[in-house]
Amino acid sequence: MLEFTNVSKSFWTGTQRKVILDRASFRVELGNSLGILAPNGTGKTTIINMMAGLEKPDEGQIHRGCRISFPLGFMGGVVNRHSAMENSRYIARLYGLDPDYVESFCRWLCGIDEYFDMPVGTYSQGMRARFTFSLMLALDFDIYLIDEGMPQTTDRDFNRKAGEVLRERLENTTVVIVSHQPATLERFARSAAVLKDGRLHMFDTLEEAKQLYDYEA
Repeated sequence: MLEFTNVSKSFWTGTQRKVILDRASFRVELGNSLGILAPNGTGKTTIINMMAGLEKPDEGQIHRGCRISFPLGFMGGVVNRHSAMENSRYIARLYGLDPDYVESFCRWLCGIDEYFDMPVGTYSQGMRARFTFSLMLALDFDIYLIDEGMPQTTDRDFNRKAGEVLRERLENTTVVIVSHQPATLERFARSAAVLKDGRLHMFDTLEEAKQLYDYEA
């Protein structure tokens, strides 16, 4: 379970205070994937980062009673001067997993051949995205956090393999996905919410959330 209790978060933009969440309380139960609809620039990534523990709320409490992933595509924890092989084995140890399995899985999925043994700092943007996404799928989480959906690369083989693995993971895990496009949520979410003016309006279905979102858009 992931639970927000009276959580507030805001930023000073230089001219005014931008409110992301205003005393928001909600719960994500395991087995009930949640989609959050919000226009660009309203704080979707901030909410995902708070769920992962990468950002702290100004007020309130966030309770994480299960294993929650880092956001899809997040590069934190990956050291540029180390190779993908070294990074994958190190992060596997942090999570108490078998380094041989995590390395082999990432090596197979990201498919970057000899670059897997070269420093991550030498990778192209696409190669880095493939490695970090492979790393997230190699680890075992109860809740996966996705910001705007799965990143598409120019490598069709990777997109196909990663998509198949992700669909398999979603059969047994829970997802929280944020997006400004309702269509992005349809593949993942069972329930949905709309973020507006710091308030998170929760709904049992995506269709109900879309009605409010379309009306306010």
